[in-house]
Amino acid sequence: MTKGAENQLKHLIFVLLILALSSVGCAHRHVANPSYTSPDASFHDNKEPTLSTLDQTPSNHGEVKDDNLDLFDEETEKEVVQVADPLSPWNRAMFHFNDKFYFWVLKPLTRGYSAVIPPPARGGVKNFFHNLTMPIRMVSCILQGKGRAASGELTRFLINSTVGVLGFGNPAKRWSELNPGAEDLGQTLATYGIGDGFYIVWPILGPSTLRDSVGMIGDWFLNPVSYVHPTEAYLGIRAVDTVNKTSFRIGDYESLKESAIDPYVAFRNAYIQQRKKKVKE
Repeated sequence: MTKGAENQLKHLIFVLLILALSSVGCAHRHVANPSYTSPDASFHDNKEPTLSTLDQTPSNHGEVKDDNLDLFDEETEKEVVQVADPLSPWNRAMFHFNDKFYFWVLKPLTRGYSAVIPPPARGGVKNFFHNLTMPIRMVSCILQGKGRAASGELTRFLINSTVGVLGFGNPAKRWSELNPGAEDLGQTLATYGIGDGFYIVWPILGPSTLRDSVGMIGDWFLNPVSYVHPTEAYLGIRAVDTVNKTSFRIGDYESLKESAIDPYVAFRNAYIQQRKKKVKE
C-alpha cells in the first residue's frame, strides 16, 4: 500500500470515528417509562437494553431545560402502544450495537470530559447548542400554526444571543412564555396526520420511526451546524455537543438497564408512547 493510500485510509477511519461519536447522542432520545415491559412474550429473548433517551434536565448553573423527556415524570402514560415492527431482526441487532458503543466509546470519553470541564462550563455549552438549534424549533412551530410559540423561540434566541453572550447564558429562562416545549419536524408531520409508519433502530442514531426519520432529515437541514466546513470541523462540533449532553446523565442509562425484562420491547413502546405524548402537546 502506498503512503498516499495509507494516509487516505487513516483519514477515513478518523472521520468515521468522529461521525459515530457525534451522532450517538441522537440515540439517547424520547423514551418514556423505560421500566415498562410489553406482555408480548415473543420478544422476550433479549436481556440487554439499547441506547435511548436518558436526558435529564440539570437543575444547576442556569442551563436550558431539556424538553425531550423527564424520565421520572410520575404522570407518564402507561398504556400499551402498538407500532409495526417488521424490521425486528435488524432493529435488535442495532439495539445491541448502540448499547456496546455507549459503554465502550461514549461513556469513557464522557467521564474524561466531565473530570476536566466543571459543571458550570458544561451548562454554558449546553445552553449554546440549544440556542443554536432555534431554527428547528421555530420552523416546526410555524408549520404547526403555533405562532406564539414561534415568537417565543425567536425572542428567546435574541435575548440569549445578546444578553446571554452568544447563548452561553440563559437569561430568558425567567419568562415562561419564552420557553415553549421543544418541537421538531417529526412532530410537525404527525400534526398533519402522518402516522408513525414502522419502527426502526438506526445504527448510532438510535430508535425512530419512518415518519420521524424523515423529520430528522429536515431537522438536519435546519441545524446551522450542518453547514460548517470542513467536514472534520462539523464532526468535531457534533462530538463536543454529544459528549457534553451525555455528561449530565452518566449513570441514568445504567440504572434503568436493570428495570426492564426485555429492554428492546420496553424502549420501543416507550419511544412511541413519548412521541405520541409530545405530538398531543
